[in-house]
Amino acid sequence: QVQLVESGGGSVQAGGSLRLSCAASGYTENISCMGWFRQAPGKEREGVAVIDSDGLTTHADSVKGRFTISQDNAKNTLYLQMNSLGPEDTAMYYCAASRSYCGGYLLSRSWFHYWGQGTQVSVSS
Repeated sequence: QVQLVESGGGSVQAGGSLRLSCAASGYTENISCMGWFRQAPGKEREGVAVIDSDGLTTHADSVKGRFTISQDNAKNTLYLQMNSLGPEDTAMYYCAASRSYCGGYLLSRSWFHYWGQGTQVSVSS
């Protein structure tokens, strides 16, 4: 089993930045890909970015150039640096882990086996 705990969410004004963190614990040896998803009220949960255990990353078109996913394997921690935030980025952000290799694809939520509780990001205009 793998436990994921997100932190770093909050309220910012448009144009601001936030850095989300996700601490992983438990049996992390079988994790091949980790990712960030988000869900706005009334919308489906969507993939934001993923990173494989070898460092290969993929970002959604809507966040390319603004968000960067990274990981610190020594600390078992996943990050999401979010810059140039806009109101459209307001959502609950979830960390997720998969036993499958993402291989450069933004895999759908069904491929992810473990989920955190989420951290809220609110961006005001």
